[in-house]
Amino acid sequence: QVQLVESGGGLVQAGVSLRLSCAASGRNFSSYAMGWFRQPSGKEREFVSAITWNGVGTTYTAPVKGRFTVSRDNAKNTVYLQMNSLKPEDTAVYYCAASELPISTSFRGYKYWGQGTQVTVSS
Repeated sequence: QVQLVESGGGLVQAGVSLRLSCAASGRNFSSYAMGWFRQPSGKEREFVSAITWNGVGTTYTAPVKGRFTVSRDNAKNTVYLQMNSLKPEDTAVYYCAASELPISTSFRGYKYWGQGTQVTVSS
């Protein structure tokens, strides 16, 4: 069992940066691939980024490539999402999730989910 808690969201202006954190508790955090998803209001949840258990492999959805960076610190049981050059279309609730797969871009590949943190980007 893994419990995930996101933090770091907020209301910001376009162009600035935010760093989301996802703190995990429970067993064997370092054995899970971790992912970030987001859900804009009224829309479906969508994949943002993922990272392998050791941090070597990462993947991103096209709209955030070059602006977002995922990383993890297994000693701190935490995964991060650094978001730069934020745009109004990045506005969403952001969720982190843990997967037993090597890495996954599908929400079906994730077993544990956090409660989400709201990111709102004004123009």
